[in-house]
Amino acid sequence: MLTRRVIVCLDVRGGRVVKGVNFVGLRDVGDPVALSERYELEGADEITFLDISASAEERATLLDVARRTAERLFIPLTIGGGIRTVDDVARALRAGADKVSLNSIAVQHPEILTLAAERFGAQCVVASIDAKRDGDGVYKVWVKGGREETKLEAVAWAEECVERGAGEILLTSIDRDGARTGYDLELTRAVTRAVNVPVIASGGAGAPEHLVDAVTKANADAVLVAGILHDGLTTVGALKAAMRDAGIAVRESIARTEAA
Repeated sequence: MLTRRVIVCLDVRGGRVVKGVNFVGLRDVGDPVALSERYELEGADEITFLDISASAEERATLLDVARRTAERLFIPLTIGGGIRTVDDVARALRAGADKVSLNSIAVQHPEILTLAAERFGAQCVVASIDAKRDGDGVYKVWVKGGREETKLEAVAWAEECVERGAGEILLTSIDRDGARTGYDLELTRAVTRAVNVPVIASGGAGAPEHLVDAVTKANADAVLVAGILHDGLTTVGALKAAMRDAGIAVRESIARTEAA
């Protein structure tokens, strides 16, 4: 049985973890290094570190913070935000990332997906897609931290990303982000049916059953969680226990033993 992953997302701005609703109203929730360690001990399978203002501000990602985070983790780390070239991908990997998330730059220059996959392997390349339903009910791709709408349709763009070399899709519903009403199952299901690489459901987790639904009803390979953990409403271990009770295979939550 395929094991599903629980991934904790750290949206970082100015070196601090922040969280908002629908990509706005951001508030400080803590230090990325300390939170990463806590979530690893709780049983997180991976950490995703997104410098959410880097692309909009046209600057490089905060690699020093990413490096300090990576140095303390034993689980995979994905870094994204402000990646503009294949050399930036290399720098992120050298800073300790196992995978690199590409969003705005992939829309502007899709060839970066292919170049990165050829140089580092598709397993290192995550196509991050922020999608929002427009007035006609079409899921459109947004870039620059959800600030700018594009003409791209989300499912078609996901297919193109995979064709160009992406080994994984991080799919975020802007409409559901921070609302805690559940993942957008229609969007997630459409993408999982369209591509043959793992799809991470993101945006909307508010209760354990939302994670269960993303897997059982939309076939997500992984679920991304943020706000409900940052606010102390639950733990990674509790979420995994609920998934296990629902018949979903998850990795055991084994706390890391500190070296003496």
